[in-house]
Amino acid sequence: IAAARVFTRIWLALFGWWKWEDLPELPPELIWFPSWMPLNIYDFGCWARQTIVPLTIVSAKRPVRPAPFPLDELHTDPAHPNPPQPLAPAASWDGAFQRLDKGLHALRKAVPKRLRRAAMNTAARWIIERQENDGCWGGIQPPAVYSIIALHLLGYDLQHPVMREGLASLDRFAVWREDGARMIEACQSPVWDTCLATIALVDAGLPADHPRLVKAVDWMLGEEVVRRGDWAVRRPELPPGGWAFEFHNENYPDIDDTAEVVLALRRVRHPEPARVERAIGRGVRWTLGMQSRNGAWGAFDVDNTSPFPNRLPFCDFGEVIDPPSADVTAHVVEMLAVEGLAHDPRTRRGIEWLLAEQEPDGSWFGRWGVNYVYGTGSVVPALVAAGLPAAHPAIRRAVAWLESVQNDDGGWGEDLRSYRHAKEWGGRGASTASQTAWALMALLAAGKQDSRAVERGVAWLVATQREDGSWDEPYFTGTGFPWDFSINYHLYRQVFPLTALGRYLHGEPFSGKRPGRPLAEAKGS
Repeated sequence: IAAARVFTRIWLALFGWWKWEDLPELPPELIWFPSWMPLNIYDFGCWARQTIVPLTIVSAKRPVRPAPFPLDELHTDPAHPNPPQPLAPAASWDGAFQRLDKGLHALRKAVPKRLRRAAMNTAARWIIERQENDGCWGGIQPPAVYSIIALHLLGYDLQHPVMREGLASLDRFAVWREDGARMIEACQSPVWDTCLATIALVDAGLPADHPRLVKAVDWMLGEEVVRRGDWAVRRPELPPGGWAFEFHNENYPDIDDTAEVVLALRRVRHPEPARVERAIGRGVRWTLGMQSRNGAWGAFDVDNTSPFPNRLPFCDFGEVIDPPSADVTAHVVEMLAVEGLAHDPRTRRGIEWLLAEQEPDGSWFGRWGVNYVYGTGSVVPALVAAGLPAAHPAIRRAVAWLESVQNDDGGWGEDLRSYRHAKEWGGRGASTASQTAWALMALLAAGKQDSRAVERGVAWLVATQREDGSWDEPYFTGTGFPWDFSINYHLYRQVFPLTALGRYLHGEPFSGKRPGRPLAEAKGS
């Protein structure tokens, strides 16, 4: 337990297995920091912000519900279960923040009770204002859990509408197992899944006006975010638009989902084209308005790159800021190119940033998928869609890297350890359906349809498809926080192979060239 990180220790403290005073201090007065001040709540990524605000109340109240048993067997020294943490040098940032934390612990006893109570009430209002219509917070589990605990500590009883709906929302995150046990999912991804499935089905040859596709578009149009959220703190003049990841998340639409939803909407022939065009227009306008200063795009916020949040002793559990990434920027560039904005100065700035971010070996880092295969599989199709020729040096280097890391069985895979040890594990791992598809999508976009690498990759997908048409994938290929939090998207193993095989058969969807090709060619038969 002494080697566990802070998030785990908070859970332990709730049951009396860890001392609250040995945890980093999170003062609720943080809620009053103005947006220009370092370490204000908007310096944190949205997922961290939503969790930290209720945790400031929990940290101030320090509740304990004593567990009926000890955890001595999980300590190397049960007599000293909370060993002191070594101090970093005072001249270092880590050392400075450790000493700041010690000062906050000392200050805790001196804060006037009325001031602390006022801060907690302000935090409670902030939490309640951000509860979604279905009772959850941001469509993810951690802020829902801590928001419910925080409000209960402030006197909200379990029958209060906010509490009742919050608890009901957690039930909707539950996955019940055959033995009666249940698991609470961290998040759900219906918008992301639906837009990717729509892209896959159209690229595989389903008619663009198929009733199921029209129904999917109707649902996605109903999920458009039409009111301001926390993103407006940095972009107060930008009109709302875009899509979130989850069923209900009006406060945090994200740029990645918006780009992919637009690409999905653009593929379908809907009976109300004007309605679709208006939604696409709002999404494109919002996305352009969310471009960061360096020309790239993060997932949820603009210029969410403060160096300070990650230095806090509390923030040792994963990513707490949302800097621009290659995969999100690539999806935006691809979407803008399809919308006829390839030569817009804002798109060109995004392209320049992507070219500058290419790794020396020719790959790109994958922030939201594992890892360099995902990043490269996202960037190459975007650069080609934006007009870079296949002969461009960046495209050639990416193709060479993908060919160099192809597995002997013809597929591609990448182990999660590439987030820690890029040189040893970048592009290396057991072949998976989704990662093989990402590599194929890049190679196909680069004009390598007739290459041996593509033929072997397609043959691997054909050979590993199951009788019911699906693929199996025992490995996690989605990323929440690199290395710290991985995600198993159950549809990745289906939608990406379908997309890759569809593009192998029919060509790139917006290239104007959709040649037919018998899939038997890929089997070597």
